[in-house]
Amino acid sequence: MINMTPSKIQKSASCTGDPNFIQIIDVVKKFGSSTAVDHVSLNIAKNEVFGLLGSSGCGKSTLLRMMAGLETLTSGRILIDGIDLASMPPYHRPVNMMFQSYALFPHMTVEGNVAYGLKQESVPKQEIKERVQSALELVQMQDYAKRQPHQLSGGQQQRVALARSLVKRPKLLLLDEPMSALDKKIRQKTQFELGNILYKVGVTCMMVTHDQEEAMTMADRIAVMSAGKIAQIGTPNDVYEFPNSRFSAEFIGSTNMFEGELSDDDSDLVICPYLDTPLQTRHPNNLPKGAPITISIRPERIRLHTQKPQADSNCTHGVLEQIAYMGSYTLFYIRCTSGKMIEVNVSRQVLGQLESVPHYDDAVWLSWDLDSGVVLAQ
Repeated sequence: MINMTPSKIQKSASCTGDPNFIQIIDVVKKFGSSTAVDHVSLNIAKNEVFGLLGSSGCGKSTLLRMMAGLETLTSGRILIDGIDLASMPPYHRPVNMMFQSYALFPHMTVEGNVAYGLKQESVPKQEIKERVQSALELVQMQDYAKRQPHQLSGGQQQRVALARSLVKRPKLLLLDEPMSALDKKIRQKTQFELGNILYKVGVTCMMVTHDQEEAMTMADRIAVMSAGKIAQIGTPNDVYEFPNSRFSAEFIGSTNMFEGELSDDDSDLVICPYLDTPLQTRHPNNLPKGAPITISIRPERIRLHTQKPQADSNCTHGVLEQIAYMGSYTLFYIRCTSGKMIEVNVSRQVLGQLESVPHYDDAVWLSWDLDSGVVLAQ
C-alpha cells in the first residue's frame, strides 16, 4: 500500500518551482576498478522532496556524499541553482547534510548544537539567538533547549539534528537514512512530522533510504537505484503501479510474476504453461505474436474465490498453503497444480463478504481483471 502524507498531497498540488533547480549530469564515481555510481543523470525541482531508494551498495549514499562534497566526482557535473559545485569545498556549498547517526555534539546543549554552524560563520549573536529559537519552534523542541543529547529520545535527537540542518537555510537539504535509528512505531509517526516540516519550510530535499515505506510516504518523486544506475524515476504511485522492469516491480512492494508468450491466435492473450486459462492483458502494440512476455500483478489486484468463477481468461486454481493475518488484511499463498505460488492480499471487508473463509489445504480459485497486470521490459 502507498501512504500519502498531508504535506505531500498539498505540495504535489502546488509545487511550481524551477524543475531544473538541481542538475546531476552524467555523474560517475569509481573506487579503483569498482564503479559505485554509473553515469547517473537526473533533475530535481525547487522545493521538491526527492527520494533515492535502493538496497545497500547500490550507490545512493555515494551520490548523496558527492552532492555534499564529501566525495569527489570521477566525472560528470552537479549544479545547484545554476552553480557548478565542482571546485566548491563542502563548507562553502549551499548544502546541509543530516547524517544517519545525527552526529550531535554530546557536550553541547540542544541550542548549542543548533547554533554551532551559525557561530562558525560568525553570524551576529542576536541573529543566532533568533534563528535558533525559530528552528527549535519549527521542530517543537523549544522546551528542550537546555538539555543535552543524552537526555533526549531518538526521535527528539532527530528533530534537533533537523533543526541544526535547517537553521543555516540551505538551498539543498540532504538526508541520509533519516529514520534508521528509530523503532518502527516512532519511525512511522516521525515520517509524517518530518514531511510536514519540510513542506512548511519549503526546502529542496534529497533523501536516501532503503525503506520503501519511508520513501513512498515522504517523497514527491523517487529514483530506484540498482548497481550504481537509475532503474526508474517517478512518483510513488507511478513506480508502484507502473514498474518499468522486473527489478522495480520486485523491489517496490510485493508482486506476482507471470512468464509466458503471446498467443499466435489472439495478441491479447498470453499463454502461461502453469495457469488454467490464458492470461489476458494490455501490452505494447509492437510486440509480435509468439513473443516472450513477463507480467507483474500486485497481490491486492487478485480476487480469491471459494467457488469456481465464470471466466475464460485470468483465472486459475490451487491449494491454500499459507495464511498470514495482518490485521486490516490477510495474505494468502496459493500453490497452483503446476507448482507456481501466487500471493493474494485480501482486505478484511472483502474477506467478510466471502461465502466461507478458506483454511489451510482448501481448494480455492483466483481471478483478476484485464487491467490488473503490467507488462515488463524484457
